[in-house]
Amino acid sequence: MIAEILEVIRSYQTIIIHRHVRPDPDAYGSQGGLAEILKTSFPEKNIYTVGKEEESLNYLRRLDTISDDVYLGALVIVCDTANVERICDDRYRQGDKLIKIDHHPNDDSYGDIRWVDTSASSTSEMIYEFYLHGKDKGLKMNDDTARLLFAGMVGDTGRFLYPSTSEKTFLYAGELIHYAFSRPELFTAMYDVEEKIVRLNGYVLQHFEVLTSGVGKMVITKEILTQFDTTPAEASLLVSALGSVKGLKAWVFFIEEEKEIRVRLRSKGPVINGVAKRYNGGGHPMAAGASIYSWSEVEHVIRDLEDVVQKSQ
Repeated sequence: MIAEILEVIRSYQTIIIHRHVRPDPDAYGSQGGLAEILKTSFPEKNIYTVGKEEESLNYLRRLDTISDDVYLGALVIVCDTANVERICDDRYRQGDKLIKIDHHPNDDSYGDIRWVDTSASSTSEMIYEFYLHGKDKGLKMNDDTARLLFAGMVGDTGRFLYPSTSEKTFLYAGELIHYAFSRPELFTAMYDVEEKIVRLNGYVLQHFEVLTSGVGKMVITKEILTQFDTTPAEASLLVSALGSVKGLKAWVFFIEEEKEIRVRLRSKGPVINGVAKRYNGGGHPMAAGASIYSWSEVEHVIRDLEDVVQKSQ
C-alpha cells in the first residue's frame, strides 16, 4: 500500500493535504509532516496543506489558502480522519484522486486508495513509516518534518503513556529526536496553558461526578465557559484530567457549543468508541468523540457508557 501511494504521488504535479476538523497535534503533525516530506523530496511539485486553522496549534504550522481551481487534476490526501463528515474543507471532493491515511478504525472506507493501520499510535507514526519505506526511493526529510511528526506522536500517545504506544513508537521517536529541533521548546508550546485553563481545570476537579458504576461525568455549559473566558476547544483539552482518578473506569465530558454539545469519551479499559458511533461520532477504542443536540440526550449517553463498563467486568 505504501509503495502504491508513493507511485501515485510521483504521478501528480499538485497535491493537496487535508485533515480532520477540530485538529489536534497528530492532525497537524501528519498533515504537515507529509507535506514537508513531499516538498523536500519533490521541490518541483505544488504541495498544499488546507483546512480551518486552530490558533492554539499555530506553533506547529500555518496552513495554505488556495482557490477552487487548484483542485482541478490534483491528488488529494486526507490524514488522520476516520470518516468523511470530519474532513476539514469539503473541497476534498474536487480533486482527481483521493487517498486516505489514518489509524482510526476504518468504519468509513472512503477514498480511491486507503492505508489504515489501527495498530499505529498515530497517523504521524504512519507518515514516518512512509518515509522509511521510501528513503531509498528518493524520499527526504528535514528538521521541521521531524518536529511535526514527533509532536503528533507525543500528542496522540499522551506523552507515550497510552496503551497504543508500542516498541515501534519508541523506536521511531528515538530516531526523530536526532534531527535538529528543540524538544523543550516543543513541549513548552504543547503543554504550557494559560491561567484561565488552569482555573477551569480546578473547577473540573471540584465538580466532576463519579457514579456507582465507575463512570465519571463532567458537564461544562456555555455559562461555565463564559465564567472562565474559555472556548469549547480549550475545555476539551481537559478531558484527560480525570485519568488519574482511582476507581474510574470510563468518563465523559459534555461541553456546550453554539449548536451542539460536544461529547468527549475516555476509558481505562472498556471499549467506548461504539458509544460514540451511536451519537454521530467515533474514534479509538479508549478515546472517542461524538455530538448530541439536546441536554435530554446526556442520560442516554451515560446509560450506554455504563452498559459498556458493566459488560467489560
